[in-house]
Amino acid sequence: MVTDGAPAGRFDGLPGGVAVSRLCVYDWPAADGVRGGTPHLHLTCSEAYVVTGGRGAVQTLTASGFRVTPLTPGTVAWFTPGTIHRLVNEDELRITVLMQNSGLPEAGDAVLTLPPEYLADPETYAAATGIPAGAPQAERERAARARRDLAMEGYRALREGGPQALAAFHRAAGALVRPRLAEWRERLRRGAQAAAEATREQLDRLERGDVSHLAEAVVRAEQPVEEGRFGMCGRLDVYRADF
Repeated sequence: MVTDGAPAGRFDGLPGGVAVSRLCVYDWPAADGVRGGTPHLHLTCSEAYVVTGGRGAVQTLTASGFRVTPLTPGTVAWFTPGTIHRLVNEDELRITVLMQNSGLPEAGDAVLTLPPEYLADPETYAAATGIPAGAPQAERERAARARRDLAMEGYRALREGGPQALAAFHRAAGALVRPRLAEWRERLRRGAQAAAEATREQLDRLERGDVSHLAEAVVRAEQPVEEGRFGMCGRLDVYRADF
């Protein structure tokens, strides 16, 4: 994101207001014998994978059907909001993840494919998906695996249930996130919207022959603020989203 104090015509965040994380995909086997992460979707954000090591795939489920996209080093794969996705780890799959809207997917713009009874209200959903902060690593791992396995139950039902089941899940996911929309609008304003406005201002200046914004150039570099976080798809190295 960009701070409100940045000069007009300058955006200090990552290009386009995206966010980035490094991901080592879980190698835990699920009930179907496949090793990988927790199936889920994003409601307002596209997400991209840049594969940096190992081998695997991403399973996706949309209104157009089920698809498997192989992932090998050098692959760049991305998908738009509403795509249910499940990462599969076949051999130490490692990915750099690019997230739209200043990392909104890691700020709640994700709903796991839990069975319908867990999607009834935000409190029930949170109780089923939370990872206990500050708990020993073994306890956090158990919680992450439990929510993955629960999401796999719902995922299998969605694959078997056809368009009606998928549409019902979309409605439930939308209802779950509705209380957070004001917070997300603010993240959009300070992130991707600010980046676009800075570009518009720069173009206007250049049209007037004004190159003053070039003298305001800055250079930034960051290290992860947290390493090994238990994420939805694997262990995450997380960078600040308020660049």
